[in-house]
Amino acid sequence: MNNPVAWQMWGPEALGLAKKHNRLLFLSIGYAACHWCHVMERESFESPEVAKLLNDYFIPIKIDREERPDVDAIYMNYVQATTGSGGWPLNVFVTPDLEPVFGGTYWPGPNNSMTAVGTAVAETVGFMDILAKMKTVWTEQESRCRESAKEITRQLREFAEEGVHSHGHQMGGNGEREGLEIELLEEAYQHYAKRYDKTNGGFAKAPKFPTPVNVIFLLRLGQWPESVRDVVGEQECTKAAAMAVNTLRNMARGGIRDQLGYGFARYSVTKDWSLPHFEKMLYDQGQLLDAYLDAFLVTRDPEMLGSVYDIATYLTNPPLAAPNGGFFSAEDADSYSSHSDTEKREGAFYVWSLKEICEVLGEQNGMIFAQFFGVKADGNVASQNDPHDEFINLNVLKVVSTPSVLAKNLGISEASFTQIIRDGRRKLRQHREQYRPPPALDDKIIVAWNGLAVSALSRASSVLQSTDPEKASECLRAAIKGVTFIKTELWDAESRTLYRVYREGRGDTGGLCDDYAFLIHGLIDLYEATFDDAYLEFADTLQKRQIELFTTPDSPGFYTTPSPHPPDLLMRLKSGMDNAEPSSNSVSARNLYRLSSMFDDASYFKLAGETILAFEAEVEQFPFTFAGMLSSVVIGRLGVKGIILTGNSEETLKQLRQQVGPNRTIVALGGGKGQWLKGRNELLRGMDAEKDGVMVCEGGACREGKEFL
Repeated sequence: MNNPVAWQMWGPEALGLAKKHNRLLFLSIGYAACHWCHVMERESFESPEVAKLLNDYFIPIKIDREERPDVDAIYMNYVQATTGSGGWPLNVFVTPDLEPVFGGTYWPGPNNSMTAVGTAVAETVGFMDILAKMKTVWTEQESRCRESAKEITRQLREFAEEGVHSHGHQMGGNGEREGLEIELLEEAYQHYAKRYDKTNGGFAKAPKFPTPVNVIFLLRLGQWPESVRDVVGEQECTKAAAMAVNTLRNMARGGIRDQLGYGFARYSVTKDWSLPHFEKMLYDQGQLLDAYLDAFLVTRDPEMLGSVYDIATYLTNPPLAAPNGGFFSAEDADSYSSHSDTEKREGAFYVWSLKEICEVLGEQNGMIFAQFFGVKADGNVASQNDPHDEFINLNVLKVVSTPSVLAKNLGISEASFTQIIRDGRRKLRQHREQYRPPPALDDKIIVAWNGLAVSALSRASSVLQSTDPEKASECLRAAIKGVTFIKTELWDAESRTLYRVYREGRGDTGGLCDDYAFLIHGLIDLYEATFDDAYLEFADTLQKRQIELFTTPDSPGFYTTPSPHPPDLLMRLKSGMDNAEPSSNSVSARNLYRLSSMFDDASYFKLAGETILAFEAEVEQFPFTFAGMLSSVVIGRLGVKGIILTGNSEETLKQLRQQVGPNRTIVALGGGKGQWLKGRNELLRGMDAEKDGVMVCEGGACREGKEFL
C-alpha cells in the first residue's frame, strides 16, 4: 500500500494504541477488486491533508473483508442499521472499546474529480469534513460519544440475538419442536414472482446482482417430490423455472458476462445487465456454474450449457486457477488501456470503440460483429452511468440479437454469420491479451470460496462425463487439485485446525464457519464425482470439528466465529440469511442432512433440524431471504433418499447424473471402493459390494430395486 496514511494491522497492537492514546479507530474495510475502494484510495488516502488528519488524531486500520468477514459483518450491520444501506468501502469510526460511533461507505475526498453540480457524489459530504467533525466530537464530547456507542452496541447485540434464539415454540405430540412447513416455499416463490422483471430477468431494480442462491431455489422447485410440487403448485413450479432460466439467459447475453473471455462480473449497474462493475469474484463463478448446471439439467437448453463451459473454462485456467492447486479470489475492475498508460480506468480491459473493432476485424466483419454486440460509434454507456467519463465513445459488449435474425437481415447464411462472430471473439480476445495489461489479480486463496468452486466443478464433471469426458476430466482434475492444496497447505491435521487464507504462505486467520461449511459441501460433491472415500472421510473430520468450534449446547445453529470468543470482536454473530454467498448455516444444515444419509448418522440429522429451527421465527416471517435454508426445510420434512450403487451400475449412475436430485445422495461400493464408508455406516456392512444392484435407503431402512429411485 503506497500512500501517506500510517495504516495499522487489525490486531492487539493497533487496538492497544487506541487505548493508550485514547483515540478513535478509523476502520476502512474493503477488498482488492473493489472499484470504489480504489476510487477512495486515489481521492482520499493519497492526499497529504487526509493522511495528516488520520495519522494525528485517529488510529487508521485497513481490513480485508475477505480475510476477516467476521469483523466486516459486525460493522456492516451497524452501517446498514443507521444509514439504510451498505457496501464497500465500508468506513467506520469506533471507540477504543470497538463500539461504533459513525460510519458509511464511499465519501468523496479532496482529489475528487466529480464536481458537476447535481450529481449525487457532488452532494455527498466530503471525507475531510467528516474527519474534522469526528475529531471535534471526540475531543469535546467524548463521554457522549461513548454513551451513544454503548447504546448502539446494545441494540446491535439484541438484534443479533434475534437470529440466535428462535421465537417459534410449536411443540409436537412427542414434546419436540415441530419443523417448519413446506408452505414456506410457496410464500418465497410468490415474493420472487411479484418482484420479477419480465423484460430483463432478475428480481430487483438497478443495481442488479446475480444472487445465484435465489435462482437455484427457483430452478429446483419443480425437482422436488410430488408432495412438494402439490403444495407449491405445478404451474408455479414451471413459472419459477422459467423466471430463473430467463434471468440466466439475460445475464449470459448481457455485459455482466465477459463476451470475449470467460466468467461473470459481480453485478450490473443497469437493470438490463448491460453495464457491470467489472470485478470478477470467485464466489460468483462457483455459484453461477451451479445455477447454469441446474438450468441445463432442467431445460436441456444449449445456451445454458454454453455458460457451463464458459465458467468451467474460466475456473480451470489462469488467471483464476492457481498453478499449484486452488483458485485465486478475484480479478480487479480497473486496469490500464494500454501498456503505455499511467492511469487505470474501470473496465479498460473489456470495453471497445467501434473504430478499434473494425481495425482488428476489418470493416465488413467489424460492422457485423458490432451489430450483434450492440456496439455504437458514440458508445453504448449512458452518461448518467459514467460519472468519471471513462466510457465516452466506448462500448460494453452485449448480445442484442440472434444469429438467425441478423443473418437474414444481412443476406448471409446463419453458419457464415456464426463463424464471423466466433472468429471475431477469438481475434479481439487475442488483441486485448497482447495489447492491454490485464486487471490486477487478487491472488489470495480463500478456503470458503474454493469450496464453492470445488463443489461446482465436481458437479460439472459428473454432468458432462457421458457427453464430453475430456471436459469432465478437466473439471475433476481442478477440483481434486484444489482440495489437495487446501489439505496440504491450510489444514493442520495434528491440531485439527483449518486456516482461511493462503497468499505466498499460510495466513494466520483460522477458518471461519463458512470455510468449514463450504469446503465440506465441496468434498461431498467431489465424493459423488469420484466415489473416493478419502473425500468423505475428510468431510466427516471437518464436520466434527466445525460442530466443536462453532456450536454451543444451549444455542442451536452455527456461530460465524469459533470459540473461544476472539478478543478483537465486539460480538459473536449467527446468520441464516443468504447474501452474495449462501449463508453458512444453510449450507451447514444441508451438509449435515447429506452426511446423515451417507453415514446413517441420526445425530447429524438431528443437528441439521436444530440448525434450521435456530432461525425459525425469521424464516417464517421472511422465507425469501432464506432461500438456501428452504431446501433443508423440505429435507427435514421428507428425509434424504440415499442411493447405494453396488457392482457395475454405470447405466443407473449415468441416469442419476442427468437429474438435479435435490434430496438424494449417491454412494458407490465395490471395485475396492467403500471400505472406510462401510466402517462409518452400519447399513452398508452387510451389502454385497460386488453384486450389480441399486439400494435405496431412507430412515435407517433399505429397499432393493430401481423402481424406488
